[in-house]
Amino acid sequence: MNAGPLIFLASFFALATSWFGFVLMPQLQIGRQQPVENADGGPAYPPMRPGTARQGEQVYRANGCFYCHSQQVRPEGFGDDKERGWGGRPGLVQSVAADYLYDQPAMLGTQRIGPDLANIGLRQTNELALLKHIYDARQTMEKSVMPPYHYLFEKHKLKYGEKPSADAVNVSGVEAGYEILPKDEARELAAYLLSLHSDGILFETPPPPAPPTNAAATNAVSTNGVATNATATNGPVATPATNSPAK
Repeated sequence: MNAGPLIFLASFFALATSWFGFVLMPQLQIGRQQPVENADGGPAYPPMRPGTARQGEQVYRANGCFYCHSQQVRPEGFGDDKERGWGGRPGLVQSVAADYLYDQPAMLGTQRIGPDLANIGLRQTNELALLKHIYDARQTMEKSVMPPYHYLFEKHKLKYGEKPSADAVNVSGVEAGYEILPKDEARELAAYLLSLHSDGILFETPPPPAPPTNAAATNAVSTNGVATNATATNGPVATPATNSPAK
């Protein structure tokens, strides 16, 4: 008996099942996801990145930044992401599918030679400081292994009496009479990094519950001048005065 057709059908069935489970189902479940309303009543999340940040995403990808940086915050118990302050939401640290709605493709990363960047826009809000790090990371972090990206900047010669531009990056090692200015690619990359923040409070990422308040356990002074901490008394708890008008 020729077993060729059976082997072919079995192989085809295995491959089709794998494609259905790993490609089609995630596309049906997540690929058509739409922006969702913030649980705290804010605008829809995630917001569309501005044009400069979208161009910076291409610069980020072209320079292979995702080889050394991830953009996924792991849940508590699967690493020290929470202790490192990489999460953007209180109470729930990990990233969720809605964070990557406009990322085509999502650059989750496979290594963390450098820190996770999913919320770099929350940790670093100074554009010039970020540009300085891109120019030469060792000028901001002495032991950084990140390569310098000098080609994203240009050295501009100052005319006699000319003051440095407000856009100049304050870096060391530049000869007198020159300044370092970021090219469009550097500004776009910085804009993209500043736009990275997954801090939307969604229904699947509710804020932590507020700690219960027990008025009887506080040491506050009531309006009658009587302390509300009943455990501080040595005798039976007296009924507090009502401040009713005297007859």
